[in-house]
Amino acid sequence: MKTKYDQSVKPACTFLVRLTILIFVMSMVRPEATHAQMKIYINTDLEGISGVYKFDQTRIKDSPLNIQACEYFMDDLAAVIRGLRDAGVTEIIVLDGHGTQCIIPHMMVPGAKYITGLPRPGAGNLTGLDSSFSGMIMLGFHAMMGTPDGVLNHTQSSKTENRYWYNDVESGEIAQYAAIAGYYGIPVIMATGDEALCREVRKFLGENCVTVATKKGFTREAAELYPFEETRKALYEGAKKAVAAIPECRPYILSTPIRIKEEYLDLDPNLPRPAVIKREGVAGNALQIFTWWRK
Repeated sequence: MKTKYDQSVKPACTFLVRLTILIFVMSMVRPEATHAQMKIYINTDLEGISGVYKFDQTRIKDSPLNIQACEYFMDDLAAVIRGLRDAGVTEIIVLDGHGTQCIIPHMMVPGAKYITGLPRPGAGNLTGLDSSFSGMIMLGFHAMMGTPDGVLNHTQSSKTENRYWYNDVESGEIAQYAAIAGYYGIPVIMATGDEALCREVRKFLGENCVTVATKKGFTREAAELYPFEETRKALYEGAKKAVAAIPECRPYILSTPIRIKEEYLDLDPNLPRPAVIKREGVAGNALQIFTWWRK
């Protein structure tokens, strides 16, 4: 014979058993598994970094001016990394993209992994880039060659003054690297540099890509600089906005086959004056835009 006590205890015991099982299951779930994974790739350059406005800061490796510029670079980079982490990004890869390299190991902030040194694998030297990333940030970039108000403007080489056209559209480094990211379905979500660079980004990538201006150019080596405290705050906030903008950003896709035209100066000292070299060709996809001529 069951008593009222037996009838009241059974539901309570059943509840406690279920609660115990639930607690046990939740304890077995890794904390990171409860949050969506988000990877961001930061492609970097030096000319668009806060406080950088002359070629002596960017060309002569380990000169006093260059070391100082690399310190400026590390502080700009740190502001972006902190912004990304505070926005919930779980994995950050930083690519040291400037030719003479900029990363100063003792100034690396936690929360990211840093790729530096040359040569390295990957189209456009974008080592590790693949479709697992949610977005690319282009930090410290510059306007394309020939932009009148672009600080330190150039495309790939400031000395040979290269110029590139893809499908008859003249394009700078923003479009080049955005196209490689686009091959993997990755949008550029943020770009930083001078006002001319920000204008170029909006032209090629649209208004949804977050831009942060670190200076305003007058000529190739003259600029109105913005105080570091202001630019680092803007970079931090911009990184957080960029994460929120991911759903609105679209990959930059070049239609294939890609028709390519290139111009550059031949600086052979035996020539009476630099000669303009022109060549044309076709790339099967965006991963080949720097290597099409090797065929």
